[in-house]
Amino acid sequence: MGEVVCLGQFTADVVVTPVAALPAQGKAIFVDDISLTNGGCACNTAVALGRLGVATSVIGKVGCDTFGDFLIGVMDRAGLDTHAMVRDPSVHTSATAVLIDPEGERSFLHFSGGNARLSEDEIDYETIRRAKVLHVAAAFLVPGLDGEPMARVLSKARKMGVTTSLDTAWDARGRWMELLRPCLAEADVFMPSIEESRALSGKEHPAQIAELFLDYGIRAVVIKLGADGCYARTAEAEYYVPAFKVEKIVDTLGAGDSFAAGFLAATVKGWPLRRACRFANAVGACCVGDKGTAGIRPFEDVMKLYPMAD
Repeated sequence: MGEVVCLGQFTADVVVTPVAALPAQGKAIFVDDISLTNGGCACNTAVALGRLGVATSVIGKVGCDTFGDFLIGVMDRAGLDTHAMVRDPSVHTSATAVLIDPEGERSFLHFSGGNARLSEDEIDYETIRRAKVLHVAAAFLVPGLDGEPMARVLSKARKMGVTTSLDTAWDARGRWMELLRPCLAEADVFMPSIEESRALSGKEHPAQIAELFLDYGIRAVVIKLGADGCYARTAEAEYYVPAFKVEKIVDTLGAGDSFAAGFLAATVKGWPLRRACRFANAVGACCVGDKGTAGIRPFEDVMKLYPMAD
């Protein structure tokens, strides 16, 4: 069983690079590479945790198809506990075509698949009960759980004594706080990106955003700032923690999820907030230096690459 449980989105990513523009209708463009990788916020975070050496369980839904077999295989090889994953022969596994531009930024063509069919009654609470942390990723992309059902899952975990962590994705349907508000009072840690947190709060500055979310009872708000690192705030302290310098950025796919994995790994070790943020930035830096989550190294190797000077 895992110290961390990652619940939410599991997706097979077909990554195409570089894509400066789409071809005209009926035409072709040659690219450097097309590859199949693990994707989805919960899957990426779990795989990164496994590579860091953190015992991790996963809960989600995939089909009994080639993409589903691929994702289960990736997670098994990362040492994850996959017994609580639902294999549903009536659905296709979620998939995304990820288009990487020459600067490493991403665009997506997404099929929800199994993620859209995961329901509250399919959650394995015994797996959650045995963990230290439940990490839900990503709000807005698991329709059967979004809103009140997700709040109930988080609430049950907290009543079991499990620390709850919540990550978001971009809400293309524009529901934002309508869906997320019930969940906020049940989250100990909230880790949105700066873009998502601005859309949620209607505020611009990280300090203002964090103050709003702390009012919901969240213990720690950690806002991912991309190349600028992160901003973290509790009722007692706040920190801007700069990113580590990366010689060459290959792509940013999975960087936010890898950051979350680093933060969760440090949380399991009982590290203080600022140091946890530094380690999260270090794991994010490992991610962007390679394709997807392939650059994530064991915990001690990350520490050697990016020393945690306080």
